[in-house]
Amino acid sequence: MVQFDLFGEVEQKLEERARHREGEAAKPKLAPPPRRRKYAAPRDPHQHANKIAENVMSAWYSTYGGNRTDVPLGTVAALCFFREPLIADWLLTLEPAHFPPLLREIWGVQWSARPDLIEVARPLHAWVEENPDDYQLRAIQAVVHTAVNTGLLDITADDDPYLRSRADILSPLLTGLRHKSDKKWRGEYHTPPCITDLMAHVLVDDDICGPGMSVREPAIGSGGMFRSVAQRMRELNLNPHDFRWYGNDIDPLSTACAAVNAIVWDLGPSVAIWCANTFAEHDGGMAKALAERAAIIKHRNAVVEQALFEHRARRMINALDQLLGGAAA
Repeated sequence: MVQFDLFGEVEQKLEERARHREGEAAKPKLAPPPRRRKYAAPRDPHQHANKIAENVMSAWYSTYGGNRTDVPLGTVAALCFFREPLIADWLLTLEPAHFPPLLREIWGVQWSARPDLIEVARPLHAWVEENPDDYQLRAIQAVVHTAVNTGLLDITADDDPYLRSRADILSPLLTGLRHKSDKKWRGEYHTPPCITDLMAHVLVDDDICGPGMSVREPAIGSGGMFRSVAQRMRELNLNPHDFRWYGNDIDPLSTACAAVNAIVWDLGPSVAIWCANTFAEHDGGMAKALAERAAIIKHRNAVVEQALFEHRARRMINALDQLLGGAAA
């Protein structure tokens, strides 16, 4: 007669489970992927922008990023081009060495769409080609993490241009990164947004403003006046794309920020921004800037046309190779 040892089977199963648990415990536990921390953003978007600037500056200097202004400013400017808030968690997983190629790709994509403005913004991205050292790479990573965790993309990644134009992200960062003596020497004091908003409400009215008109700013800074005017236009059901925008400043970093903001705020295709001294140059340098802008766009068109031609040629050669290969078989 066969007798089953029921208790023996139970003991065997318990031993197997114990060995399984020991094996699981021995396996190295993988750290969960980093996720964006919830940030209680101030209700005032301008206060939010100031907080982002403060935290980014603290992250940059505390990780020994150096005294360069263009690197943290250009990093944040590049992040402003994203239109998908969910990309924030992915950005937090990147290693320091991943950021230079990512930033080059971001600026390259924007150049293909708006070469005129990205060329003006060159002071913000020329450093990417310099192969930053390990200290700068770690500081760049810290800047990205801080900007993301402080809610940068909550403002700039919105699909609605009105919502992502609620604040100028780059202005407080630009002025904050500069030394007080540097700002005093330059006379660089950006007009507060409450003042530009008031001026826009006084100057912009749907009874006198219409498509085809121009907006001119001879001391543009980072573009704060443009932002207020565009927001006022949208409140009046006017489209900024129907207007022409001309702005210049004596400082190349300021005009670079204004060029980026013109894209982020979606001012439209008729935007010209350049670096020039309004008082020292005839017509503020507008004629020269417009000629350079036309040449840049023409060059971009030629590059795109050449790339398309090479793509078609490769497809034709591949098709021919397949045809000849099939005929030989």
